Order: sequence, then C-alpha cells, then structure tokens
Amino acid sequence: MPNEDEMTGISTEVTTIDRREMIRRVGFLLGGLTFVGGTSLLTACEKGHNVVQAGDQVGQFTRADQDFLAEVADTILPPTKTPGAKAAGVGPFMAVMVTDCYEPKDQQIFRTGMQQLDAACRKANNVSFMQATPQQRLTLLEALDKEQKTYTDAIDAARRARQKAGTGDTTTTIAAKKAQAQLPDQRKEGGLGADVGTATAITADSPTHYFRMMKELTLLGYFTSEIGCKQAQRYAETPGRYDPCVPYKPGDKAWAPHA
Repeated sequence: MPNEDEMTGISTEVTTIDRREMIRRVGFLLGGLTFVGGTSLLTACEKGHNVVQAGDQVGQFTRADQDFLAEVADTILPPTKTPGAKAAGVGPFMAVMVTDCYEPKDQQIFRTGMQQLDAACRKANNVSFMQATPQQRLTLLEALDKEQKTYTDAIDAARRARQKAGTGDTTTTIAAKKAQAQLPDQRKEGGLGADVGTATAITADSPTHYFRMMKELTLLGYFTSEIGCKQAQRYAETPGRYDPCVPYKPGDKAWAPHA
C-alpha cells in the first residue's frame, strides 16, 4: 500500500483537466499502469455529469456505506504525520464519484465489491470489516491489492495484444498468456476476487477489479483534497512567479497540482 504521507483530501470543484492529471499520477502510484482502452476511473473523469452533493444518502450509498468506504480508504491511507483518508472525507467522495460519474455496470461492480470485501473479511476473521482490527483490515486489503494487480496486469496485457493483432508482433500476446497464467487458482475456486469477471479467462474486455476502483478513488480523493494538497504535499497557489530551478532535498514532499 502507498504511504499515507504521499496522499489525501477532498474537493468537489476539481475540473476535468485537473482530474486527468491526477489520474496520470494515480496510475503511477498504482504501478505505472498505462490506461490502455481506459478504465472506469478514466471514463468517469471524462464523462459529462451533474454535481451530486455528499450527504446521508448519496444515490444508493447510505451513511453506513460511506462510513464503510471511509474505513477502507483509511486502511489504504492511514493517519501518520498527516491526517488519513477518512479525515479528508474520502468515503463520501467515493460515493459521490461512483454515483455521479460511473457507468451503471461499473456502479454495480463497485457496490457488489463492497459486499465481496466484507464477505472476505468475515470468512478470514469471523467478523465484518467494520468490526475487524486494523491489522486484520490491512492483511485483507494487502491480499486484495495483490489480487487486483495480477488481474489488472492480465487485462492490460490482453488489451495490448489486441492492439498488436495483425502486426506480426507476438511479444504482447506472450505477455498476456504469462499474465493469465499467474492469476491465482483460488480466484477460480472461490477466492477473494472470485466473482470479479464471470469468465475464468481474462480478456481485454474483462471488468475492472472492484478493489482497483476503490484504491483509485482513494488516491484521487486524497490528492485532490485540501488535506492532501496542503498537508501531505507542498502547495502553492497559482498563478505565481516562474521558478525554473527549485532546490530539492531528499525526502521533500511532492508539489501539489493546482486544484
């Protein structure tokens, strides 16, 4: 999981251009994935939409749902020297983004994923996610994170292979087969993410893993918030003067983009 000091916060007034830059950074933090063919997050941020206000009920998300998402986000980005994802309001942010911007099929994957995550916690710890200890939550999400990474790599390789089809380049086809082979057998046998994608074979059109969605929105919500910009990063309001060379010392925080 990324260190919380690299992230968090919430601004509902982020423009499409700012969101695209944040998506690029989120992709880097998630392992440098190139959004070949797009993802639910990229599609959401490019889509024209109406503004949905956070509240006790956001679309199909109840206050309890938002609290659940806040705890998931806070496990990904816990408080350390700076406030964590929950303090930045990432739970309600996720509910707003999914309701406001995601396509219906992706909304369903996300909401079903919440149930799958809780069921996986009950299976592993005999308690719900909300009742689990911080260590139990972390162990579960680390396992899900590894699963979504392997799953996403397989989709990415399949998309590249499809793009290369007809060119005689077999490199990406081989990569796609290798990624598919690395998928854990337990996913096909009722593992943590067994319900992600009804087919056992991963293709270029397989749906996004629900935990990938949650992690993307956690990072996006944190980095576009006031806490994320001003406390987890260094922030300078722009426009300002042009500084072609800025001294850098190892350990300095990244500069926050203009929100």
